[in-house]
Amino acid sequence: MEGLIPVNIIIGDRSYRIKVSAEDEEQVRKTVKIINDKIIEFKTNFSGKDMQDYIAMVLIWYATQVSTDATSDVKNSDDSASISTLQKMETQLTQLLSTHQE
Repeated sequence: MEGLIPVNIIIGDRSYRIKVSAEDEEQVRKTVKIINDKIIEFKTNFSGKDMQDYIAMVLIWYATQVSTDATSDVKNSDDSASISTLQKMETQLTQLLSTHQE
């Protein structure tokens, strides 16, 4: 994991320390902001749920956006970078969560 820098991110009230490449840091932070903004949007529109429900809603929303973008003829390099960054984050978060559940 050479060339990676530690970054603290917060997604829905939980803090995660992940390692990303320096060139991906800005994109990761932008993605985390989008995720948290969507969580707030869903909390406003669907009261009475717990944080796990809101995060699931955001994941469904984001996956729908990505699959819609993938089927369109116009493919932007920022989208590819975002998808790659999100896949890396997902892997890191999955590893982090699995160690917390043990």
